[in-house]
Amino acid sequence: MPLRHLLQHNRAWAAETVLERPGFFTSLSEQQKPRYMWIGCSDSRVPANQITGLEPGEVFVHRNVANVVVHSDLNALSTIQYAVDLLEVEHVIVCGHYGCGGVQAALENARIGLADNWIRHIQDVRDRHKEGLQSADASQRLNMLCELNVVEQVVNVCHSTVMKDAWARGRVVTVHGWIYGVHDGLLQDLLVSVSGPQQLQGLYQAAISQVFGRLRPEEHVQAAT
Repeated sequence: MPLRHLLQHNRAWAAETVLERPGFFTSLSEQQKPRYMWIGCSDSRVPANQITGLEPGEVFVHRNVANVVVHSDLNALSTIQYAVDLLEVEHVIVCGHYGCGGVQAALENARIGLADNWIRHIQDVRDRHKEGLQSADASQRLNMLCELNVVEQVVNVCHSTVMKDAWARGRVVTVHGWIYGVHDGLLQDLLVSVSGPQQLQGLYQAAISQVFGRLRPEEHVQAAT
């Protein structure tokens, strides 16, 4: 049987969970009530539940290459709408990671295939901050663009009709921008947590200034290679 080892791991995990926490799967099957939505990169090294220490059922997840939110992407927008309107999550977390391959392809104009069309959105971020990136040390540009991409995707989430309508109805939900270090397992808050449209511009400008105002540790670059 193909992938037999994965099925065996699953059965062992399920049996251990039932032994340690009787009734866990029964209660899990009865409802889904997460407080958090996670919009992250598809990178296999960045599993949302594991790095946040959350249990199954505690975080609603959407992932794609380089954690991009595009206004024409009905997949992402439908997932956000489901999380905000039906599940009533309190926090939407956009999380990128240092050394992201999609961001690197955008930075270097690398051609990788069909995904080039997707990565074009990150190149727009690169071009928007071209002057700041060019003035930075070459060894820091990749991780700076990883951070900038997170901030810009937070803006895209906030500008979506889903979030605008939710805030207009008085829904209390905050959009956050985080980044993850694959090299050390640590999450970093990029200090752009938006709870309403009136906050967006000020927090955006402050977050961009933060990216360009601090030096990126060299070990981040080393971890990405």
